[in-house]
Amino acid sequence: MREPVDLRRQRILAAVQARGTARVRDLADELQVSVVTVRRDVEELTREGRLRRGHGVVRSTLPAPDAPPDAAAAGDRVAVVVPARHSYLNETLHGARTVLEGAGVRIALHLAPQASGAERPLVERALADGAHGLLIAPRWRGRAEEEADHEWLAALGVPTVLMERRPWRGSALHALDSVCSDHWYGARLAVEHLVGLGHRRIVFATRHDSPTARSLRAAFAEIARAHPLVERWAWALIAPEAGADGPYSADETAELPALLRKVGATATVLHGDVDALMIVQRLAEEAVRVPRDCSVVAYDDVVAGLGSPPLTAVSPPKTEVGRMAAELLLQRLSEPPGSGPGRRVELLPRLMVRGSTDRPTDVSV
Repeated sequence: MREPVDLRRQRILAAVQARGTARVRDLADELQVSVVTVRRDVEELTREGRLRRGHGVVRSTLPAPDAPPDAAAAGDRVAVVVPARHSYLNETLHGARTVLEGAGVRIALHLAPQASGAERPLVERALADGAHGLLIAPRWRGRAEEEADHEWLAALGVPTVLMERRPWRGSALHALDSVCSDHWYGARLAVEHLVGLGHRRIVFATRHDSPTARSLRAAFAEIARAHPLVERWAWALIAPEAGADGPYSADETAELPALLRKVGATATVLHGDVDALMIVQRLAEEAVRVPRDCSVVAYDDVVAGLGSPPLTAVSPPKTEVGRMAAELLLQRLSEPPGSGPGRRVELLPRLMVRGSTDRPTDVSV
């Protein structure tokens, strides 16, 4: 005989309230009904305000019977630590916030100042205040700063997910969960686009004061060096203040217009798009026309499309990185500690082709 719907939903409520949190699949197994049935019941109970839904997880709106009054709130709090004044991560933060708030999880946002080691005291304070999980994107302007954070991050003892940061192989963070953009793939998109248009000499100009910037430099060097159609290439800092490590050669700190002339480049890839817009303005002042004299690809796509001309840009999936990082954290919070292997998720950027790239003038159509 089929169990009445009201009785089944009461059993769901009782099970979730007793535990505080429960997985939909576990509830289906316990009630011996399909996952679809439980999901439908949970949706109705959520509409009634009696449950809160997460990614495959159900949470009670009431504390467990033997818990202190604020236990439910403490269990539904995660810390998010990102650098202050770091526009690249704004979209990532938005993606994470959407998922966490949709799951009824409270966010304790901490903005780390530019000082070296600023993240650690913020994380320690957040955990002392009752955060049960952590999403973090350390600034890591240089390799030494990154290495200094490895040991304490690996020993936090709460579910932690790195956003847009990839741990070194063999480091203390090697097994830590992370979600990031595949910047090697993004660099390849830019190079293949330009080579496909007929460009054979390319200058790459990037920042060097973040893990993303260092990954991009390495990727561009590897791809250009190995590409059979790239005749000559060079790398430089996009601006003198964009480098945290050094020393750099004269070419690596050269003004971009001068380096383009020296290499005979007909194209350049610039990281990020705000700096790219400024470089395009500087090229115009020196009578270098984009794309007629030099094609330009920006790496990042926040304001690239607003340029004159609108810039072709590699667009990392920043919102999706934040969303998936939050979903992974919610999953970890619903599992017993130490469950399952560490996860590394890499998402592929897209190329947005606009008016700043074209065939070089000496190549026939």
